[in-house]
Amino acid sequence: MGRRSHPRKQIEVPVRIFGTDSHGQVFSEKVLTVNIGRTGAEVAGVRAQLSLDEIVGLTYGSNRVHFRVKWIGSAGTSKAGHVGLLNITPEKPLWDFPLSPDSFDPYQPGTVELRQNARYRCQNSVEIHTHLGASFWGTVADLSLGGCYVEIPIPLEPGTKLKVGIWFGQTKAWAEAQVAHRTPGLGIGLKFTEIAEHDLNQIRRFLETLAPFARKAMRSPQTKT
Repeated sequence: MGRRSHPRKQIEVPVRIFGTDSHGQVFSEKVLTVNIGRTGAEVAGVRAQLSLDEIVGLTYGSNRVHFRVKWIGSAGTSKAGHVGLLNITPEKPLWDFPLSPDSFDPYQPGTVELRQNARYRCQNSVEIHTHLGASFWGTVADLSLGGCYVEIPIPLEPGTKLKVGIWFGQTKAWAEAQVAHRTPGLGIGLKFTEIAEHDLNQIRRFLETLAPFARKAMRSPQTKT
């Protein structure tokens, strides 16, 4: 996190946060928001142990939206139990009140993690094939050179090995992958374990069209998330 493009509105409303914790256990808790923006929120009172970049869900009233954990307050500090969240589906409505207009917010959390491969939001169809023969369709919600998050209601277990085909218009890139984490009822995070160079290049070219300002960062052919 660290450079929000949208400022936060200080508002306290009850929400439910749910998903899978860092130990792979399903959790669901009532918490309170601290501040809310167009693309994220800070919540307090979280008891579950979460991991950075984990996907969780928030419900407010009858609305439910996916968020990615971007920072976690350190134990023993005033931010203990606080979690910073990034909305990965900002086109879906969650709040029933107006939010602040765009501006720069220089907020810096106490915990910062840099990924080897940046992730980019997208909405691409993906084929998922298990080694046991079952096949499913899903939607890639974000993508990097090392993995992706797939919206799919089927709760595949962490560690499950898959073959995935990500569609880019009339073509697709194939990769061997493994389920890194899951969010029951929402989706699964995949780590690419083996991918041919031409498939990796196809993903790279697609990511460059999404974020031309980051082309230099996307040159490395690493395959780790």
